Amino acid sequence: MMNELPGIDRVRGRFLDMLEQRQAAIAGHALAAWDGETLEDINGNLASAQAVLHQISGSAGSLGFPDLGKFARYCELEIIGHLEGPDADLAICPGELIYHLDRFVTDCRTVIAEQQEVA
Repeated sequence: MMNELPGIDRVRGRFLDMLEQRQAAIAGHALAAWDGETLEDINGNLASAQAVLHQISGSAGSLGFPDLGKFARYCELEIIGHLEGPDADLAICPGELIYHLDRFVTDCRTVIAEQQEVA
């Protein structure tokens, strides 16, 4: 049914264009959080990555990328868990979060490459 909706290809194309920018933003925030030395640097960059992940998770599934949407939501919840957890007041960036964000960025690149092959 999704392919029958008028304009869905254009919306999906816009999503993929934005995904390119958003995955780069997530990668940048993850790197800045990992390299951060202050609580504000680390948690601020994690919160920024979480906001971008929220945007992706909200639209990916409805545009035919359910796995990407679910993984974005998973990463978002992991960040929220850290920011609201017992270590939130420590200037640390959990390696596991960075691992998941790196994997998410890789998944984004895979989706983008696959869609370029189809086009």
